[in-house]
Amino acid sequence: ERARPDAQQRRGFRIGCTADGPEGPVLLDVAVQAEPELRIVGERLTARGVVLLETALRDPARRAVQAAWHTAGSAPVTRAPLPDDRLGTALLPLRVAGKTDGQRRVLAAAEQMVVALRSVFACDPLPERMRAPVHSGPGRLFGTCDNLADVLWRTRAECGRRHAQFIEAVAAGCAGPVADVLAEPTGYGTLRALLDRGDGLRTDFARLGDGELRYIALALVLLTGPGVLEVDPPGEVPAALQALTVLTDGFDRQVDVRQRRALLRLAARSAQDGHIRFLGAVSDASWAVGERGVTVVHLKP
Repeated sequence: ERARPDAQQRRGFRIGCTADGPEGPVLLDVAVQAEPELRIVGERLTARGVVLLETALRDPARRAVQAAWHTAGSAPVTRAPLPDDRLGTALLPLRVAGKTDGQRRVLAAAEQMVVALRSVFACDPLPERMRAPVHSGPGRLFGTCDNLADVLWRTRAECGRRHAQFIEAVAAGCAGPVADVLAEPTGYGTLRALLDRGDGLRTDFARLGDGELRYIALALVLLTGPGVLEVDPPGEVPAALQALTVLTDGFDRQVDVRQRRALLRLAARSAQDGHIRFLGAVSDASWAVGERGVTVVHLKP
């Protein structure tokens, strides 16, 4: 809103991230044109103080940016056009041969960044969508968690130990006793999710509150892996070395103090096991300060 348009009435924004790993901190900064049409107009990939890739829009009439990447060979920089609707960083493994030390350095930094970005599962459970029965599918959880019943139908039978941990976590955050969390066919080609109270009573998810549903969904996410979540795991990385990053905006939304503390402890335990990395944004982080395994970062407006 505050960006001033240029002479061609183009406006946009800048965004970036850092991925740490074997190549050290790798920084990716992207300039995005939002108006009059969406396109990537600039990109910079940096590692250890060296700019490894830099792109810029030279001719607005062309749907391409001019890219230059570090080679450290007979020619220190290689230049070529790249499309303006894709991240140049993700395209480098297709364009760089890896013949020189400089090229291999570019490839290693690009792959570290791409693997980090591909391993992110953005999760924002929507309780209003989780109450209705769902059709049976592949059992991969969506970011909105509205197909939770389909996923429960799958995960309950796949790993008894993890499901037992899930039941324990749900019991810690939901009112009343919880002996099991399950899905069952409705008879109309759909599945519905239930809490088994252990005394013959079963509570349909349609009867649960928003906070309980968000809590249950986040607990399931924190106890599963890439094979259960709707995410594109990097196949070039061995499964034992893959680490999933769960990203949740409004982590404390609709959940009470007891529930969010239980989720935080669950996230810390899963991260300690090497299962996931968790990043949650909250409006007030005072309740999380001092928790073991948790780092609180204050963002300035």
